[in-house]
Amino acid sequence: MQNLEQQLDFILELDRLKAVYRQVMVKSDNNRRENSAEHSWHIAMMAQMLHVYAAEPVNVARVTTMLLIHDIVEIDAGDTFAFAAQAELDAQEAKELDAANRIFGLLPLEQYQEMLSLWTEFEAAETNDAKFAKAMDRVLPLLQNMKNDGGSWVKHNVSKSDVIARNNLLDGLAPKLWTYVAAQIELAVGKGWLRND
Repeated sequence: MQNLEQQLDFILELDRLKAVYRQVMVKSDNNRRENSAEHSWHIAMMAQMLHVYAAEPVNVARVTTMLLIHDIVEIDAGDTFAFAAQAELDAQEAKELDAANRIFGLLPLEQYQEMLSLWTEFEAAETNDAKFAKAMDRVLPLLQNMKNDGGSWVKHNVSKSDVIARNNLLDGLAPKLWTYVAAQIELAVGKGWLRND
């Protein structure tokens, strides 16, 4: 019974992720800001659809779990804009690790270790599964910004080189997806949605 109570505490804690807002706007809902729970669900669905484009085999069940848990830490650490200053991004890492230990620590020990291990693997992005998961996390905002006339890119004056650097995990990992993304980036520059540098 103790395990169940711990698991339910964890599940209820996740409700707080719905109140963490990102910079990407939801065009279909009057351009309100997307929350991190929605984002996690959306990229998990993306991985289910697009894993067939991975050049090397990926375990889509592991990838999906990584995507569902990767932003849970934002309950404590908050969301940092992907194109924030490097010092801000660096400071976020320590906050997120503390958050991972606290939030996954609500679970029974075995599940805590499993979730923390998957989260750490995602963050390191060294395995094929983690690289693909991280690529999905980064591609969705690109697609959303493209469908929203540049969206948060325009608002924050984001550069072409920043978007390329953020999405270049796809290069070699999923060549067809990378070709598509690279073409979208050029299109965004041509429309004035990304600063050409």
